[in-house]
Amino acid sequence: MSANSSTVGQLLLQGSACISWKQDVEGAVYHLANCLLLLGFMGGSGVYGCFYLFGFLSAGYLCCVLWGWFSACGLDIVLWSFLLALVCLLQLAHLVYRLREDTLPEEFDLLYKALYLPLQVPLQTYKEIVHCCEEQVLTLATEQTYAVEGETPINRLSLLLSGRVRVSQDGQFLHYIFPYQFMDSPEWESLQPSEDGVFQVTLTAETSCSYISWPRKSLHLLLTKERYISCLFSALLGYDISEKLYTLNDKLFAKFGLRFDIRLPSLYHVLGPTAADAGPESEKGDEEVCEPSVYPPQATPTSLQQTPPCSPPPAVPNLPAPPSRARMSRPDSSILGEDSTSLVLEDFEEVSGSESFMDYRSDGEYMR
Repeated sequence: MSANSSTVGQLLLQGSACISWKQDVEGAVYHLANCLLLLGFMGGSGVYGCFYLFGFLSAGYLCCVLWGWFSACGLDIVLWSFLLALVCLLQLAHLVYRLREDTLPEEFDLLYKALYLPLQVPLQTYKEIVHCCEEQVLTLATEQTYAVEGETPINRLSLLLSGRVRVSQDGQFLHYIFPYQFMDSPEWESLQPSEDGVFQVTLTAETSCSYISWPRKSLHLLLTKERYISCLFSALLGYDISEKLYTLNDKLFAKFGLRFDIRLPSLYHVLGPTAADAGPESEKGDEEVCEPSVYPPQATPTSLQQTPPCSPPPAVPNLPAPPSRARMSRPDSSILGEDSTSLVLEDFEEVSGSESFMDYRSDGEYMR
């Protein structure tokens, strides 16, 4: 150890080993190489920072190769500079390969920016979701049906990418489905993984549509394996279903001028389909129900006919109030017409009479 320290000390104390210094400076290639190396080592982090770093380093070491070959005439300078330039070029090729591998198709890239990026979903997690749907984009022509009521099995979950889909039941329009909304989220949530079912509504494309679809079994396996993806889909599906419920609620508000609570169990009967031959029967039922409130008051003038003509007519006693209209049972959805507003409001008052439900008018005032 002491011998080594003494050797280093002697080298430091001795003068320079160079007998004479060159009077002229190196050429422009040498200085350019050092400037490029300086700029390269000032690069930042990240993918684009690595591109900047290895790009300038590759150019700098290539300039060193040229300087060593034409000016310095040193084989070791040429070999080392060439080796370092080759390593930097290989690193650049690796970065380009990774970027190309991470590139998504245009439809999936727009979907990620619109739906998943605001939720800060990692790109690698999003790739697993896309891989589950096999990276296929399906299409629907105008007026082509995605699902038929009572016939199409619930065996997938689909997300609309472009276009507009009309949802109807027994020929009655319910609401629209717009881009980046799930097409069958209520059906997906209504069944357990081991259950089977069919659609209760019909979905028809109003314009040319494109969508992606996850097979039911494959998606359930992914949700079982990845807890983060399971929580993500639960949040997205819950938000989508609530948007559809509020859309139905807005439709009721425009129809009756009264905003219903979406928790009411009779909400389906308000929006229930109308059969073509149920209109006359429902009107006839309304007339029969209203008849008791018209005829009973006509029987009271008989007591006035027995009084003498010369005597003033006695004071007519308070007439008994006409019997209240009999409360009808909740009508079935097949006999509830568009014009049966009174029956619907009466059913709504019966349900909302309990303290567990509240409603509010359009001006924000709550009522029981």
